[in-house]
Amino acid sequence: MIRSGKLVFTMNLLWGMYTLSYPLPVYSDTRGELLYSLHCKSCHTSKIHWRGEKLATDWSSLKVQVVRWQSNIGLDWTEEEIIDVTRYFNATYYYFQITDKNDLATGK
Repeated sequence: MIRSGKLVFTMNLLWGMYTLSYPLPVYSDTRGELLYSLHCKSCHTSKIHWRGEKLATDWSSLKVQVVRWQSNIGLDWTEEEIIDVTRYFNATYYYFQITDKNDLATGK
């Protein structure tokens, strides 16, 4: 009986160490993708981000476009939600350097 208790303890300890070695993704990263999927993806395909005449040419202009479009469709996103979606676009399509210190501090 004592042996099985040690086995259970050891298995729980190993399982706990395994889960600690793989951190969960940051919530805000997936939130940006989720917000885009729910509110934008039905009209925007990935082709819009690869067109020749892009309105977004750097981090600031990309964020301006997110603000513009969420306002156009009446979403009333918070600043954090806007940054999350902008980060998602940037990580997926644009790869601009984040130049606003506040935007760097918001994403963890």
